[in-house]
Amino acid sequence: MKTQLLLATVLLLAPLAGLNAAAPPKPNIVFIYADDWGWGDLSCHGNTWLKTPRLDKLASEGIDFQQFNVLSPICSPSRAAALTGRFPGRFGINTVFGVAKPPEMPDWLDPKAPTTPRLLKAAGYRTGHFGKWHLGEGKPTMADYGIDESAVYHGPGPKVRPSGNDIPNQAVKFIEANKDRPFYVNVWLHESHLAHSPSDESMARWKHLDPRQQVYAAVITDGDNKVGMILDALERCGIAQNTLVVFSSDNGPAKLKEGDKGEPGKYRSHYSVGETGGLRGQKTSLFEGGVRVPFIVRWPGQAPAGLKDDTTVLTAVDLLPTFCAAAGVTPPTDANGDGENMLPALKGESVQRTRPIFWRTNGDKKNTNFWPDLAVRDGDWKLVTTFDGQRVELHNLKSNRAEDVAKDQSKDHPELVARLTKLALDWNATLPTKADPDCLAKPQESEPKKLSEKAAPKAEAPAKDRSIPFNRWDTNKDEFLTLEEYKAGQNGGPDLEERFKRFDKNNDGKVSREEFIGRAGK
Repeated sequence: MKTQLLLATVLLLAPLAGLNAAAPPKPNIVFIYADDWGWGDLSCHGNTWLKTPRLDKLASEGIDFQQFNVLSPICSPSRAAALTGRFPGRFGINTVFGVAKPPEMPDWLDPKAPTTPRLLKAAGYRTGHFGKWHLGEGKPTMADYGIDESAVYHGPGPKVRPSGNDIPNQAVKFIEANKDRPFYVNVWLHESHLAHSPSDESMARWKHLDPRQQVYAAVITDGDNKVGMILDALERCGIAQNTLVVFSSDNGPAKLKEGDKGEPGKYRSHYSVGETGGLRGQKTSLFEGGVRVPFIVRWPGQAPAGLKDDTTVLTAVDLLPTFCAAAGVTPPTDANGDGENMLPALKGESVQRTRPIFWRTNGDKKNTNFWPDLAVRDGDWKLVTTFDGQRVELHNLKSNRAEDVAKDQSKDHPELVARLTKLALDWNATLPTKADPDCLAKPQESEPKKLSEKAAPKAEAPAKDRSIPFNRWDTNKDEFLTLEEYKAGQNGGPDLEERFKRFDKNNDGKVSREEFIGRAGK
């Protein structure tokens, strides 16, 4: 009888206990996105002269995904895909903002586009973005993209310097201020993009290397330390156990300029000695060296520690649906995402991709590793081709990870080539050929001149006009001018060094786009 009474009591109280049980807290999400950091630029990926102890430890505490692709081998479109969950070409973003643009290229990412910060903000998350933006400057603000707090370069609103520890410091402040509520934060680092500005401490550590390797190793060390600053902040705030941390890069390592022998002062790119881990191509190439990058996930209690996943195929457009799923958010149907929810993979499960992956860029037909304009991957097969479909290569990435041209299988599988080529060309035909008028800067209307006014000195050219010489002189397209580039662009002339110094407002030895177009420099 007593047993029956005890059982009845338990059954009666069980629903009440369920009501009182606290719902599991929503996880914080930290997305660290490096710049030009190659797949082979980690010691845990087999690099023999670069050391990345903080990233290596991060990988040992979570999952190191071996087959993650960004959706462009260059900055702006890669970032658009990571933020929106859509292929960047759908917005006409096929190149970098701030350079001579094709007709489909807008002046900024459409603020109506779906973004991870906006969707998570609507679910109660505090959202932040610190570091590089490079998705256009103009009418939209960072708040228009769903971002509560920001400090950026190559973007609107409060600014942050790329060099030094400004970016991680700002991110740490955000983490500390929001440790008691769920948050999502982008930490988009400068490393290992030019211009390289390594710390004295890191340079001293690698003084035994040759000059090119010394600078690059120091830059990688600085970047690794910045990742450590973020991880330390999570530990210090007691929230590491409930935080999903992702580290990745926007594209492969920058390629050296042709003829670059590493002479200091002759080429700024002579420090760009990043590695792809044996993958073909580099930054700007649609081969894997340009689009396969590190992707490390740590999520205590969710992601198994020390797992290397070399089978799951993930892409940048998967980030929005996956991050939303981790936060318990369902993207609206009008998000029209191109990615897949890969949350099970982040928890260590084996996931088979169901949708093809597409890429587009403007290939360099003179270079054997940079000629493709389009690429498509379906299963283990990847095809690269030109816009007209006349030149192709076909590779099975399971058996030919390096896309060795000698192992091109296009002649062995004509039916597969025909199918994948049609897929790529048909997809490309759906992309816009003209920029969205709502995402273009409007010319400023000049005020009518009063008749009583005397002839005034000629006004300075607007900032947009000054971007033209900047684009032309910035020969390595790193968004900075060196004194050498400035002198070369001017073809000689008086007082060039003094004028350069007046542009260089922060005295860091280089002139950013913002510094150049923000004043006449006279």
